Amino acid sequence: MASSNQKSAVDRRAEELDTIASVLPLERRDELAELLTDQDVETLRHLVNQGMGDNTLRALTSDLAYLEAWGLAATGRSLPWPAPEALLLKFVAHHLWDPQRRETDADHGMPAAVDQNLRSQGFLKTVGPHAPATVRRRLANWSTLTKWRGLDGAFASPPLKSAIRLAIRAAPRQRLRKSAKAVTGDVLAKLLATCATGSLRDVRDRAILMVAFASGGRRRSEIAGLRREQLSVEPPIEAGDGPPLPSLAIHLGRTKTSTGEQDDVVYLTGRPVEALNAWMTAAKIDRGSVFRGIGRWGTVSKRTLDPQSVNAIIKQRAAMAGLDATEFSAHGLRSGYITEAANQGIPLLEAMEQSRHRSMQQASSYYNSASHRSSRAARLLEA
Repeated sequence: MASSNQKSAVDRRAEELDTIASVLPLERRDELAELLTDQDVETLRHLVNQGMGDNTLRALTSDLAYLEAWGLAATGRSLPWPAPEALLLKFVAHHLWDPQRRETDADHGMPAAVDQNLRSQGFLKTVGPHAPATVRRRLANWSTLTKWRGLDGAFASPPLKSAIRLAIRAAPRQRLRKSAKAVTGDVLAKLLATCATGSLRDVRDRAILMVAFASGGRRRSEIAGLRREQLSVEPPIEAGDGPPLPSLAIHLGRTKTSTGEQDDVVYLTGRPVEALNAWMTAAKIDRGSVFRGIGRWGTVSKRTLDPQSVNAIIKQRAAMAGLDATEFSAHGLRSGYITEAANQGIPLLEAMEQSRHRSMQQASSYYNSASHRSSRAARLLEA
């Protein structure tokens, strides 16, 4: 009887997660329904109703799922709210540790049983201690979720701050870019060359690559969550002696860098529009999620493609093109767009209008690298 009640509770949570999927696309709904508690789901529904930005909600949901999975693996129970200071310190100890000390002390860091549990569920993929930024972000989101429940936590306690500071000092990590290499125009051409057949998968992946790049290097979450209702046809663009080029607007709504009711809009022109239209026609998509999974027998799923699948597609296409897949990721499209803009002499501010970067410093880090590499200063002995 208890098992039946538990099953119905999981089904109920799955249905409730479906009701917010249009606002908050979820990657692993069925697994989340088993992992999250009723109160977790209610908190997410409350945040949706409060109008929190979609990307922020995705990040909160992802971190909440990880925290619940870690809590179960580390303590055998769902997370207590609010979390006691001892549990927060345990979280830091499990994720920020010294690899050298681990060699002589097997109990240092995350216990092997907890590591194996999280890894088997796909929650843990890194080897070694976590990046300090990841740990800080998860603690910050843990604190945010605690406050949204009307509770106070120990997130600002001196012992916790001290533990984080000492752990980071003991386990320094080199800061790496999200994608080791940018997907610039030449790389994109090689990826697109692997999408040469008329198969549904090739048509879809070609559209994903072209739309993600041409729309300013959209984040994988924005591509995965793209809906037909966000697209609007614009008047064709005159192209000199050639035929007018099709134009399309993508209404991004609230994004990671927009505020309030601001509706960010970016535009597609020419081949990317044709690639997107070809996919939507082939997959018969007239509403809802634009990019979806494809089954073994060529059946297009009704569910949205999850962000991690977008990343996997980039890596798969890179491997098919004979490139080192470990050097490329979905973020490479974003850095690649800005880098390619610099290579083609497009002013940074104009490129930022399409990429929707709000930070001049962040955008210019890609832009300036490309400009610097070919500058007169870098070729002084060749003058």
